[in-house]
Amino acid sequence: MVFDSFLFWYFYAVVLLAYFRLPHRGQNALLLGASYVFYACWDWRFLGLIWASTAVDYAVGRGLARTDAPSRRRALLLASVGTNLSILGFFKYWDFFARELGALLAAIGLPAAPPTLGLILPVGISFYTFQTMSYTIDVYRRQTPACADPLDFALFVAFFPQLVAGPIERAGRLIGQIARPRAPGVEDVRAGTYLILIGLFKKVVLADSLAPLVESVFTGDASARAGPEVVMGAYAFALQIYGDFSGYSSIAQGVARWLGFQLTDNFRHPFFARDLGDLWRRWHVSLSTWLRDYVYVPLGGSRRGAWRTASNLLITFTLCGLWHGAAWTFVAWGAFHGALLAARALLRSSAQPERPWALGDVGRAALTFHAFCAGLLLIRAESLTQSVELVAAIVARPVMTDLAAAGLAMVAFYSTPLLLFEAWLERRGDLHGLLSAPWPARAAVQGYMVWMLVLFHPGAKSVFYYFQF
Repeated sequence: MVFDSFLFWYFYAVVLLAYFRLPHRGQNALLLGASYVFYACWDWRFLGLIWASTAVDYAVGRGLARTDAPSRRRALLLASVGTNLSILGFFKYWDFFARELGALLAAIGLPAAPPTLGLILPVGISFYTFQTMSYTIDVYRRQTPACADPLDFALFVAFFPQLVAGPIERAGRLIGQIARPRAPGVEDVRAGTYLILIGLFKKVVLADSLAPLVESVFTGDASARAGPEVVMGAYAFALQIYGDFSGYSSIAQGVARWLGFQLTDNFRHPFFARDLGDLWRRWHVSLSTWLRDYVYVPLGGSRRGAWRTASNLLITFTLCGLWHGAAWTFVAWGAFHGALLAARALLRSSAQPERPWALGDVGRAALTFHAFCAGLLLIRAESLTQSVELVAAIVARPVMTDLAAAGLAMVAFYSTPLLLFEAWLERRGDLHGLLSAPWPARAAVQGYMVWMLVLFHPGAKSVFYYFQF
């Protein structure tokens, strides 16, 4: 891939050096051009989609700023949401729904079959579409002012560190940073370097090292797997996607910090969650808060009784599953989480107050982790049938095999130091507590990360899992 080439990274090194010598507006123009080059390196043809979203939402924002007429404001909002969802729906869901409609028509004896187009999913389209939609909705709600500068708004849409996989930033947070002059200092460089290092550790040492193990479990005949192999594969997959996605998010934060920006913390030690509600306040935070603010709350949230709350949770998380992928396995995964959260809402008479994590929460965290892993069997399986076979293997063939034992040892080797480090941070109540720790602690932790990156770099490269979204 072009992202692996020397020229690509040389180009961005030159961009970074030039960035510090430019005035504020020149910095923004340079970042916008670099962001478009970054995206074009994957496939330049899809730049048109980013430009279309940028142009439509900038014009809608300006239109909303100029009118107070409710009917016109609603029409402008519908134009923005309709355009963005139409682009996303066409590229991400056309083939899926065409195939399913064709199968349904065939089942009832009708020969018609809607055409499938073999569309390529533009990388990052789900992320930047939700980001631009949140802008127009917030302007419509008068929660954020419309952006007057087209350059600033274009950079908000295309900012390259978080363009292809988030975090999904809100306009009120990112546009303000774009509009203000920036002068990154030593602390920004130090924090950015730490975030990039821990992101590389999660991605390369944890995710890429466990990816072949996951592949060996979930490729082939699921009915031939022993139960402990499936369980081990689910553990490895949970850690793989965590390392993949939280690692990318940390790298995006680190690069942005070098440039003088602070992006949202997208992961907050999710494996220390004490229930699924807590987990979704820690996992892919920018998406879960987006769904809360723009789907769950407009549906009524928790304001209309327990049964309505449960229904709203089920709808929201089913849509969350569909956002993740155009397949019934993803829909089922979202509905699985929605159903568990709905049951939790029905069984609890009121919201539970948040409190510091304690040793007695280990059992609840373990139960939550296993519920999360059970859901992952749905999205890692190639079909709902295979996911059923995987669950059946756990129940019917509880035989420890050499693959399961070796795999569990690998999972423990790669994940235990990271989880112990996160437990320390969780106890401190500070995601970035290492930055304020004494220098021997910083040197020991970061030295370990570098040592593992050098000595345990996997031979085979692993595709970033969330690029498919």
